[in-house]
Amino acid sequence: MAQEDSLKKELAHARPDSTKIRILLELSSSKLEDDLSKAEQYAKQALELSTKRNFMESIASSNRYLGLAQFYQAHYGEAVDSWLKSLAAYDSVGDKANVARMYSNLGAVYESQSDDVKALEFNLKSQKVAEEISDTSRLMSALTNIGVIYGKKKQTYEKALTFSFEALKYATALDNKELVSKISTNIGEIYFSQNKDTLALQYFEKSIAGYEGSESLTSALLNIGKVYASRGDYASAEKYQNQSFGIAQKMDLQRDMATALLSLANTLSREGQSDEALATFNKARVIAESINVPEEMKQAYNGLARLYSQKRDFVNAFKYQALLTNIKDTLYNIEYQQKMSGELFNFEIGKKQDQITILNKDKELQEVDLRRQRLAKNASLVGLMLILVIAFILFRNYRVKVRVNKILDQQKVQIEHLLLNILPEEVAQELKTDGFATPRSYDSVSVLFTDFKGFTTIAEGMKPADLVAELNTFFVAFDDIIEKNNLEKIKTIGDAYMCAGGIPTPNTSHPYDIIKAGLQIQEYMNQHNLSRREAGLPVWGLRVGVHTGPITAGVVGKKKYAYDIWGSAVNIASRMESNGEVGKVNISEATYILVKEQFSCTHRGKISAKNIGEIDMYFVESEIAVVV
Repeated sequence: MAQEDSLKKELAHARPDSTKIRILLELSSSKLEDDLSKAEQYAKQALELSTKRNFMESIASSNRYLGLAQFYQAHYGEAVDSWLKSLAAYDSVGDKANVARMYSNLGAVYESQSDDVKALEFNLKSQKVAEEISDTSRLMSALTNIGVIYGKKKQTYEKALTFSFEALKYATALDNKELVSKISTNIGEIYFSQNKDTLALQYFEKSIAGYEGSESLTSALLNIGKVYASRGDYASAEKYQNQSFGIAQKMDLQRDMATALLSLANTLSREGQSDEALATFNKARVIAESINVPEEMKQAYNGLARLYSQKRDFVNAFKYQALLTNIKDTLYNIEYQQKMSGELFNFEIGKKQDQITILNKDKELQEVDLRRQRLAKNASLVGLMLILVIAFILFRNYRVKVRVNKILDQQKVQIEHLLLNILPEEVAQELKTDGFATPRSYDSVSVLFTDFKGFTTIAEGMKPADLVAELNTFFVAFDDIIEKNNLEKIKTIGDAYMCAGGIPTPNTSHPYDIIKAGLQIQEYMNQHNLSRREAGLPVWGLRVGVHTGPITAGVVGKKKYAYDIWGSAVNIASRMESNGEVGKVNISEATYILVKEQFSCTHRGKISAKNIGEIDMYFVESEIAVVV
């Protein structure tokens, strides 16, 4: 404030020359942190004076500060207009360093609007100029930004790493610890997305050094925690998550506190510590609600609804599911507003680009252009009135058609959704286009059966509604697991569940996919049984059997379609299940030969299969870890 008062006194006595312009720009710069409207006002005054005096360097600087004030106020179209003018002025006086700066600023605007193509274009221009003048600082900034843009998509991860490592080299040489940490975090995120957790951990740990004492330290610790959680090392994950929460609490960073608690709650839930997870989700919920952050509220409600449902506390489960639905609607509205903001930005950019004037253009040509624009504007007004009348008539008819089409579209979507719930997408499409589905033979398909041991005994002690609800819980979870592993559900028969891999679209990964799904199903059952034991209820014992071989698949029925499979492979898979043990995945020798390099298995003897002879069986113990 004292600096502003001093500058204002100096401004009052300054002559309308470069001195006054300098003071106005200093005032604009000082107000960027606390009063953006004043910052914009001072920059406009400096620009007006600079334009009258034709001071190109001052015109460039005035537009730069004006663009900053507009950008921070989210007036993105105006910011682009100001920065393009600043860019042209800096270029006219040969100030390459600031040309690179403006390219980078323009890239930031487009990235904020998710236009990554334009953002990349401007940052690459910034990189080129910075390399021409050997400006290490600008080059480092451009490389970092390019790495971030490429890191948004899986297809460009390798490019992202190339640019990020180059930026890291410069940041390290300049001893810019904060930027080293930022770039290391970006690299760690890419490695984590590629399931290279050892490399991810290495760079997440490297990021901590430059974040000491800053808000970013909390997220750096959570990044390390999520790597340990993905490895199943929950003790280490909780250590870093608690540390992150402690720092956030000490610095009174409410949102970071909620984020840390959500990470901790998810780890506790994965461990099977449902009571502790519930308490932690609730703490996160209270904080998130108090500061009204929808994304964190959504995560808290989702966790609470899921855990209460597992505990069969359906009153609370319904309560938080309803809150989750409401917050999803809120987030959808926010996303919609952001999209509309992006459309407005694109409209403003198109409009501004037509208005950009080359600063050194001859004055006579400018006057001719202005007269032409006035004539065009008058002609446009007449045409616009006619267009509005026609548009009103068309719009009225359009709305009627839209209402009818919307009803038809909704009905079509509902019918297609029901069909896809019954049949695989490929088969459903064939039925829609041809009116029938041709049966197909497959040389190699993996079939999985599950069955509950002692189902009748447990079922006799349950109410029918509770029994159906429990089975539904299991089969919904199984559906999610097989969908995640690229398998096709075939059917349920009472308490048995059947799925297959390699159909209707053949692939070579189906033996691996189906065993991975079998292990995940048994892991799910183990977690579910933990809560039943704590409640003093009998546990469910599940057997899983798998076989790989030839089958025939097709649609049966006329009024109620059903996709089914037949063949000896189906019968042998069923034998593998019935001769298995609770908690185990029992596979045939045919499947074992295909997956022995990926899974550790134990031979457990032979069984006799009708029309086939004796078949060796194996228990799958675990997946063989791949050394990175």
